[in-house]
Amino acid sequence: MSTLVVVGAQWGDEGKGKVTDVLAATVDVVVRYQGGPNAGHTLVVRGEKYKLHQVPAGILHGKECVIGNGVVLDPQAFLQELQELRSRGVAVDRIHLSHAAHVIFPYHQWLDELEEERRGANRLGTTGRGIGPAYSDKVARMGIRVADLLRPETLKDKLARNLEQLNHLLEQVYGVEGYSLDELWERYVGYGETLAPYVTDTAQLLNRAIAKGDRVLFEGAQGTMLDLDHGTYPYVTSSYPTAGGACLGSGVGPTHIEAAMGVAKAYTSRVGDGPFPTELKDQVGDYIREKGGEYGTTTGRPRRIGWLDTVVLRHSRLVSGLTSLALNHLDTLTGLHPVKMAVGYRIGGQVWESLPLHMEDLFGAEPIYEELEGWDEMPSSLRSFEDLPLQAQRYVQKVEELSGLPVAMLSIGPGREATLVRFDPFKAYT
Repeated sequence: MSTLVVVGAQWGDEGKGKVTDVLAATVDVVVRYQGGPNAGHTLVVRGEKYKLHQVPAGILHGKECVIGNGVVLDPQAFLQELQELRSRGVAVDRIHLSHAAHVIFPYHQWLDELEEERRGANRLGTTGRGIGPAYSDKVARMGIRVADLLRPETLKDKLARNLEQLNHLLEQVYGVEGYSLDELWERYVGYGETLAPYVTDTAQLLNRAIAKGDRVLFEGAQGTMLDLDHGTYPYVTSSYPTAGGACLGSGVGPTHIEAAMGVAKAYTSRVGDGPFPTELKDQVGDYIREKGGEYGTTTGRPRRIGWLDTVVLRHSRLVSGLTSLALNHLDTLTGLHPVKMAVGYRIGGQVWESLPLHMEDLFGAEPIYEELEGWDEMPSSLRSFEDLPLQAQRYVQKVEELSGLPVAMLSIGPGREATLVRFDPFKAYT
């Protein structure tokens, strides 16, 4: 048995896709266990850029790719993604879709947009992809699952019940037109027919793979600080990106998970509203955004930028039981003097080295920084840690010291050649 969960250790967009892509060369199965098309991975392979939203990053290595029960699936977007991959010569016949994954409908997206508009100044900054409403239906036990798309009469019955309630809400509360049952039903029956070859009991598939000793990589979307329970609530996503979510979203028990690696940038970014103690609203933040290409894979929105926050990294280590760290975008800090990282917060005269009990206190938190000497040059590829400028080496060592995690992987660019694997994150660091 050899299993690893890859977890975002910040607010998402840390480069999990690239990390998964590099590690996928050494595994048998890659699993996406939560989230939906609100998340995206940008991969650069031999100079070509691939943008994935629902398909696991292992697809470019021809691995078995599993979309687990914890995912909410937009069938239209998923099928478009498959077509795009096929058009570029990527085989998609080894994708397995959980019968228990819940389905996003157009009304979920519409409700997402209407609710954000209603919130006004208190908006959450969602992507408008219908993720929250789809998970809400799941929890309310009125969700429609992928398996339902394969039985037209079952789908029609469930859609009819949902639309009876939903159309009343849309028309009476929001003052907009409701949905046609027949139109939605016919469209989604068609999706079901196309999806049918991919649908299976993925929990059975994964547990069999683990039992026979396959290496299985669990790929999270978003990041720890967007976790529904352990993030900056309510400015969070609607699922569980932390390592525990891999069990919930795949049907693999916790005794089968051996290691968890957090992924972080050498600085911090976040998309959407909510607290961000180290945020930079100055020329330094603009410099990092442009040099790091900090625009959302799914939305294209400019990301908010800040210095590295080691309070966040320690929190991620705690709630996911992280065993190692992947540190990306080290090259983006090249040319900055000094470079900084937050070691704690000052809130109301009190120093916090962990997150406060009340998340709203983070809005007024003053970061306590440690400054380090910057560097002016960075190699184009990495063969060893010693290839880095001495100042960059010290930066990495300080991250290890303050996070309490060994850095298993380093990245200084978007390509695979710009990545250094210092030790196998599937194994305990010695």
